[in-house]
Amino acid sequence: MKRTLFGTLLGLLAFVLLGELLCRALPVSSATRADYHIDPRILTYAPNHRFSYATGWDLRNPQRLTTNNFGFVAEHPFRPDPTAVALIGDSHVEAASLPADARPAAQLERSLGGRRAVYAMGSGGTALLDYAERIRFAHEHFGIRDFVILMERQDVRQSLCGSGNVHSQCLDAVTLASRTDPVAAPSAIKKLLRESALAQYLVSQLKLDPGRLLRQAFARSAPTSGEPSSDAVPTPKAAERPPGANRHSTAAIDAVTDTFFERVRAHIAGRLVIVVDSNRPALQRHQKVADPDRDRFIERARAAGAIVVDTEPLFRDHFERSTLSLDVGPYDGHMNTRGVGLIAAAAARVLGDLASAPPRLAP
Repeated sequence: MKRTLFGTLLGLLAFVLLGELLCRALPVSSATRADYHIDPRILTYAPNHRFSYATGWDLRNPQRLTTNNFGFVAEHPFRPDPTAVALIGDSHVEAASLPADARPAAQLERSLGGRRAVYAMGSGGTALLDYAERIRFAHEHFGIRDFVILMERQDVRQSLCGSGNVHSQCLDAVTLASRTDPVAAPSAIKKLLRESALAQYLVSQLKLDPGRLLRQAFARSAPTSGEPSSDAVPTPKAAERPPGANRHSTAAIDAVTDTFFERVRAHIAGRLVIVVDSNRPALQRHQKVADPDRDRFIERARAAGAIVVDTEPLFRDHFERSTLSLDVGPYDGHMNTRGVGLIAAAAARVLGDLASAPPRLAP
């Protein structure tokens, strides 16, 4: 019995070691060592850090990413430069699935004729109020005057606390009061597991959730009487669910929008250009697109003095002339090189047209 158990454990250990070695030889997504390295309200990767990224179990679109001196995936080191343009957003700015020269900052810089550096300040899992913190930081530390935000359609809703897309700043989903909700520091065990290529493959590529698996493993099935078991995994209460599922009110959209402009107004010495993504799958199918929350944000942003690039007519025109997708793939809704090129050209045209115009946002 002991020999059988020892043999089983030895075989399991050999299997794990073989899996670890194999994953280290493949472009498995590796540890980013994210933390509040540069500012207590801004989560970034470790500065000057190289890591791997890939999509799915079969490791599609493998990339080797390098962070700059401030922990962003960017071609430029950040240093004071009032002529630079800060490009701010979430994973759509980071564009980890694309080669470096196809990412939004690189394409925007080329569309501007290389006359101005574009500082890529993208960070996945963030939303509009987190963008305000990066605007503050870029203005205070680098003297940047002009900003371009690449905004996802859900960015306003995801600025409500509990959305899963907040690194620091959010509004309470019920009271709409401002809160600071930082990401919890990883435990020592989690930090150790992040250095394992096999563990990273299971979590990053296969999207396994160890916590959920453990809860399911130790939860008893509901009794046949139909009464709920006290040991069953509880269903979140309405107030605990992501706010995007239960609070789409006009008041929430207005509160997030107003809070954002209150926070950035003092830091926009030049121009604020907001490129708002649209429902690309619906446009590709030539369907009607209705998004009242998005429309309301655009209206209020323009009233506040921002220059808004609405991508809906831009993408609709593309799909009227072409059947080519603008997504990385059916498994990844981020924009591909072609889609990024369209928005980069649109943002560059706006920046060029406004080169001699006075600032739009009042101090």
